[in-house]
Amino acid sequence: MAALELPVPVYNWLVDFFREHAHRTMFNGKESTTASISASIIQGSSIGPAAFTVTAADLTPLHPGNSLVKFADDTYLVVPSVNASTRQ
Repeated sequence: MAALELPVPVYNWLVDFFREHAHRTMFNGKESTTASISASIIQGSSIGPAAFTVTAADLTPLHPGNSLVKFADDTYLVVPSVNASTRQ
């Protein structure tokens, strides 16, 4: 998002929004320990779909025989068996 021409207050808000997120799960009255989240897309947030679009917009496969499939908030790299050596 730093490459976009956003007003400084909007950029700063986005940086603050994506910084230092954590998650814990509660089940059957028991709570897990808190784990830090380093992903840049927060599922369920109103900004999530737009953030995914910006983040994934310039992704391309490194090998011409492979392809990327982008849908909603998922990205899949499709590597045909003939290109198995390119999967790294």
